Amino acid sequence: MKPRITTLSEKKLIGCKQNMNYAAYNPALLWQSFMPIKKEIVNTVSADLFSVQQFPEGYWGNFNPNTAFEKWAAVEVTDFDSIPANMNLLVIPSGWYAVFDYKGDGSDAPAFFESIFGTWFPNSAYVVDDRPHFEILGSKYKKGDPNSEEEVWIPVRLK
Repeated sequence: MKPRITTLSEKKLIGCKQNMNYAAYNPALLWQSFMPIKKEIVNTVSADLFSVQQFPEGYWGNFNPNTAFEKWAAVEVTDFDSIPANMNLLVIPSGWYAVFDYKGDGSDAPAFFESIFGTWFPNSAYVVDDRPHFEILGSKYKKGDPNSEEEVWIPVRLK
């Protein structure tokens, strides 16, 4: 598992958000509420979907699966001039990210993330930074398909 380290430029997102935790993680309702209304967003950058986690500061220093965080279903936009009703805006600040490529139907996602946080981070020159984490669900993403592909973006800074 070798990510690419890249500098992300600031991203503007519009979408829906919901508080959840990993002990009772179920983003399906969030996506079911977002997908029918995403067509109301007129200034999108691409067709890519963003699945974002905004954790409270210090979350990864003291991980607890019951701690709440914001989960977002969103798209990138050029500006915030037109925000549809019942949607929110989110700015992802620029900074370094470790980008991991994930392929699969999601059934092995817990093991994939355990490998990142339990093996890759301790053996890298980086620590998790307090900025949003996200997955880009692009043209190769197919929900539930073993050949589905997505990018996992985790904010990093030097140790």
